[in-house]
Amino acid sequence: MNISFILVEPAVPENIGAAARAIKTMGFSDFRLVNPCDYLSVDARKLAHGSNDILENAQVFNNLEEALYDIDFAFATSARDRWVKLDIIDSHHLPQFIKDKGDTISNIAIVFGREESGLTNQEINLCQRVTTVPLKTKYPSLNLAQSVMVYAYILSGLNESETISTNSTNEQSFKALANKVNKIMNEIELGANTLIHGRVMERLSELSEKDIKLLHSVTAELIKKLSK
Repeated sequence: MNISFILVEPAVPENIGAAARAIKTMGFSDFRLVNPCDYLSVDARKLAHGSNDILENAQVFNNLEEALYDIDFAFATSARDRWVKLDIIDSHHLPQFIKDKGDTISNIAIVFGREESGLTNQEINLCQRVTTVPLKTKYPSLNLAQSVMVYAYILSGLNESETISTNSTNEQSFKALANKVNKIMNEIELGANTLIHGRVMERLSELSEKDIKLLHSVTAELIKKLSK
């Protein structure tokens, strides 16, 4: 299993350094940055404190879509109510949610937005689900590096032997099923520009490993019928 931590347009070097430190202390190393500020600056390195290797090996991308190039399932983090995704997962429920997917997902991403404005609706749409950290008070909220620490800590408890394989070519994967369902929806003229399309794709993300594999058989037959 691989879990990537993606920061979208972080503007404060210290936040990037602290985030790198957070993921390393929890045993992770895949760090991705979308259009960041100077993430190798002295200020960033000071906060990284022993995690400069994470900063130096960070992958940098121009936009979130590029950063998700090899991701099977992405979680967008948000502290605000959004209507793009209706079902929001509390952070402490993530490990079980991921375990329930079994070997149908291999590469997971946790996506964090800008310090001031978070992720755009378009960026949230690139992810399969939205997750949030439940807080006792609305203000003050967690800052970027604190949020990364919370998710890194929660996800560090995942037991590899109980979760997912690293077989990215798995024909029974969630990503492959999502592609099939998307193809069917387009064929019956319920494409991405329709409200029902987004809702169907979101509900698809709720399926367990057994249900995902069952629907692979059903969708394969539907595609055969539609292609005749």
